[in-house]
Amino acid sequence: MIGNKRAVRVTSVLGAVFCLLCNGCNPDQGSGTGEKKPEEAPRFISMGTAPSGGAFFVVGNAIASVLTENRGSASWTVQPVVSKGTQQNIRDLDKGDILIGMSNAAIGYYAVNGEGIWDRAYRIRSICTLAPNIGVFITKSDSGIMQLSDLKGKRVAVGPAGAGFEAFLGPILTAHGVEYTADSTAFTAVPADYSVAVQLLGDGDIDAAFIGGAIPTPAVVQAATTMNIRFINFDETIRRKLIEEYEFFQDAVIPARNAEGQPIYKGLDSEYPTMNVGSMQLITHADVSEALIYEITKIIWENRQAIAAQHPAGRSINESNVAKFVGTEFHPGAIRFYKEIGIWQE
Repeated sequence: MIGNKRAVRVTSVLGAVFCLLCNGCNPDQGSGTGEKKPEEAPRFISMGTAPSGGAFFVVGNAIASVLTENRGSASWTVQPVVSKGTQQNIRDLDKGDILIGMSNAAIGYYAVNGEGIWDRAYRIRSICTLAPNIGVFITKSDSGIMQLSDLKGKRVAVGPAGAGFEAFLGPILTAHGVEYTADSTAFTAVPADYSVAVQLLGDGDIDAAFIGGAIPTPAVVQAATTMNIRFINFDETIRRKLIEEYEFFQDAVIPARNAEGQPIYKGLDSEYPTMNVGSMQLITHADVSEALIYEITKIIWENRQAIAAQHPAGRSINESNVAKFVGTEFHPGAIRFYKEIGIWQE
């Protein structure tokens, strides 16, 4: 249930914004008396992103910038807010502390169904499906860790505390014989933001780290350029079984070089078979105005090249991907826009 806090915060933002989006509504026009209304004060739309060092942070900031710089007659300013990631963003949407946010499809899937770590079903909705969230496990090249099964008994960075990464790391590690539950002693789970995880790995305080995001992921680039690293291999049979068993897992391979022939990551000399551990999404709450989400979706679509210029993940805002269902129902405002441009698939 959405309480008074949501009603007050959402209404305060949307009341003025909705007016600006309606046909014939102009803040400089009076009520027909010839008098000008006072200029509307800037309105702020808070957008939850994620810790620095990952693609969510960069892509989220790019989207916020595009929405502010291309707002047309709307008076909003979209303010990106650094958060712990998907789990916090979903809870903050529910409380009305933010209006839009970045999300991982695997964590969102459990949230909308009220499963796993979630105490109930959360009424979040998707605005757009963004880039695959490609997961990698890295270690120092001299650690002796070769396979994910070798992580048993090791200290492993598993993402920010409270981010909900256990939604996808649990199945992956447990399937490789490294049980990952709340009271598991199979390994030592070390909560850490991506950039902190790289520092901990470099200092020898952890043995390995999980890092996910669009390719190239800034924290992996940082690790590869500041130390000699190894990409820890999945067991191929287990990897294939996980992809078949969980609908939010998809096959992914990181090539050694990009389209221009440049190395993706220093030290990655051959392709790395991995998984999309839950696509990146932009989400909102079901109660947010259809008119506002329609306008946000439209601006993102029409300025997708500007987002791509700031991070390659922006290239995923295309006809075949942006309206793809990955476990979270789309918001009616987004659906209306996608139908208008002819890319919506029922």
